[in-house]
Amino acid sequence: MFEPEDKPMGDASLKALSDKSKELENLDNAIKDIEEELGKYKAMYREISEVDIPSMLSELGLSEITLANGNKISTTSYYSARISEDKRDEAFQWLNDNGFADIIKNTVSVSFGREEDDSAKKLVDSLEDNGYATAQKKWVEPMTLKAFVREQVEKGSDLPLETFNVYIGQKTRIIKK
Repeated sequence: MFEPEDKPMGDASLKALSDKSKELENLDNAIKDIEEELGKYKAMYREISEVDIPSMLSELGLSEITLANGNKISTTSYYSARISEDKRDEAFQWLNDNGFADIIKNTVSVSFGREEDDSAKKLVDSLEDNGYATAQKKWVEPMTLKAFVREQVEKGSDLPLETFNVYIGQKTRIIKK
């Protein structure tokens, strides 16, 4: 531990500390302002990229266009999906019933791979029978879910979109010359 020094702090030390504190507060405020402004720019970018340009290209019957500067503008589909807590059982049941259980991961202090749900349950039951507390986690990796949803939608499968909170949108790509 440090022992306090017996020398008194001078007014210059207190003034310097006060000045640095004000400088820090000003920087904190500036960072918050910049982050807020950046958020606004990102929202405007998303609106133009995901709504305006895809709509305009669609109205013109185009999928891409080359601009005067040589850059190409095109749109691509993107998919978003997540399994919410309230739809979790329904989503896992649908995956199991439709032959896609292999994308569900199941962890009980150790990782279990595809189609090892029965082994995980047996281990949990065995551990609990022997007085051990367990924590089991079942999930689908987000990127796996996204790829799965894209594949099913593009194949025209009867995927319950609301169960997987699926969002399908368009995004503009700029291919620079």
